[in-house]
Amino acid sequence: MGIMSKALILIAIVTCLISVAHAIRGQATFYTPAYIPSSCYGYDDHGIMIVALNSGLFGNKGACGRRYRVRCTGGTNAGVPHPCTGKSIVVTAVDLCPGCGDNQIDLSQEAFSMIANPDAGRINIEYDQI
Repeated sequence: MGIMSKALILIAIVTCLISVAHAIRGQATFYTPAYIPSSCYGYDDHGIMIVALNSGLFGNKGACGRRYRVRCTGGTNAGVPHPCTGKSIVVTAVDLCPGCGDNQIDLSQEAFSMIANPDAGRINIEYDQI
């Protein structure tokens, strides 16, 4: 294999690693049970580690079933200045959050509680599709 081919392969590998490592910064809130019916699955229960996505991410149900890794990065209010638990979670997209803005997601109460103190209500996050 020539030096040019090796260089191109190396560039391709680095590009893939950079795109995989890129997390999106945003905010998360939570919603409470009942989690069904959902926009994606109707009355089929998909558990409690779920997320409702903003309309841009939801893509007219195109994101149904996609999984996201979510990590709390900090609080958004002075009431709970350090809400994060230090954990990350994996959630499955099951619903649309019509009230969510760009880069905002709505976690199930149980999923939110695993990464942050629910008293915070809204947190800063990083998330990426896995």
